[in-house]
Amino acid sequence: MRRGPVAIALLLALAGSPAVAQKAAEWRPAWTASAAPARFDGTPDAPLGYLDQTIRQDIRMGVAAQAVRLRISNEVGQQPLTLDGMTAAGPDGKTLPVTFGGARDIVVPVGVALVSDPLPIAVKRADLLTVTLHAPGPVRGVVRRTAVRLGAGKAAVSSDAPLERRQSFVSAVYALTDKPPAVIVALGDSITEGATSTLGADKDWPSVLGRRLEAACPGAFVVVNAGISGNQVVRDGRSPNVRARLDRDVLSLPGVTHVILIEGINDIRHDGNPANVGRSPEEVIAAYRQVISRLHLRGIKVMGGTLTGFAGSERFDERSEASRQTVNAFIRDSGEFDAVADFDKATRDPANPLALRRDFGRDDRLHPNDQGYEAMGQAIDLSAFIRPGTKCAR
Repeated sequence: MRRGPVAIALLLALAGSPAVAQKAAEWRPAWTASAAPARFDGTPDAPLGYLDQTIRQDIRMGVAAQAVRLRISNEVGQQPLTLDGMTAAGPDGKTLPVTFGGARDIVVPVGVALVSDPLPIAVKRADLLTVTLHAPGPVRGVVRRTAVRLGAGKAAVSSDAPLERRQSFVSAVYALTDKPPAVIVALGDSITEGATSTLGADKDWPSVLGRRLEAACPGAFVVVNAGISGNQVVRDGRSPNVRARLDRDVLSLPGVTHVILIEGINDIRHDGNPANVGRSPEEVIAAYRQVISRLHLRGIKVMGGTLTGFAGSERFDERSEASRQTVNAFIRDSGEFDAVADFDKATRDPANPLALRRDFGRDDRLHPNDQGYEAMGQAIDLSAFIRPGTKCAR
């Protein structure tokens, strides 16, 4: 197999390193964005796609690295994906070309993901990795929504360009490290994606948990976000259901030890017409059991997150609330999850336990705000990851 010059130089450097000779470095995900079909956002006159634009993403690294690789996804796209002029830069500002088998211009077929050649970019945890790519288009993004900056044509994009919440194409950044952390995957819908957190501020609950674990056990854990807005457990919606995407978004990642699953609200609610009722709690629970079983077969522990209240939202009704209570009772009491994060208890309104606290939620009465996400991240018991009686063992 032909390797690009960057990959060859990196591999030679690593082979000659005494530290690497003593312990082989390993690749771990430092950041993820799950594959998701184009949402067809915008209007027919102004769709949110890309046409001769450069996309800039400033990606917060969850792992310190001596080298990085990018993963570009077209796994759920509807047309071949053409990208060119891709670059990456670490905190030192040095920009390097991103290549794939030595090539800078790529066409990613439908159903395929490509992993770049290694890039000798050293980063610390929480550093920003700046990735840019040019989309000749017309094309729509095919991973979950993230914070991006856009520029016209094939040119550098200023850090002063406004942030937009858009689908893009980078589905993972992998970090090469000789101290590989345990990988925790946050698996869920918009509440996990952080769709209503402050854009670009890392205020979603997986980011809160990642900072807590780093403070307790520096370098021992990384939390990656596999949330997709609108996702469901039982049925497909805007994106493949959790069972259908489990291999791609969890099991394909190296080093996964834990999954935190909070999903089901989109299943149990009606679809906007009260006559079209949501899935039953028994269907949701059966899907949970399948997810738990498949993850346990890989030795991965599963934490269940209780479903947060949504009284006052446009799709709230007595039936869906009864389903939520049944599902939450299963999560708390069945013993089938290895641990429980009681997000419902942490965010409910004391005056109305069926609803989010007013100061924790958005006006839609469904999604948390930054304060609500903070409460969720703080509600997770770190002893589920850190063994009692040890400092940072897992």
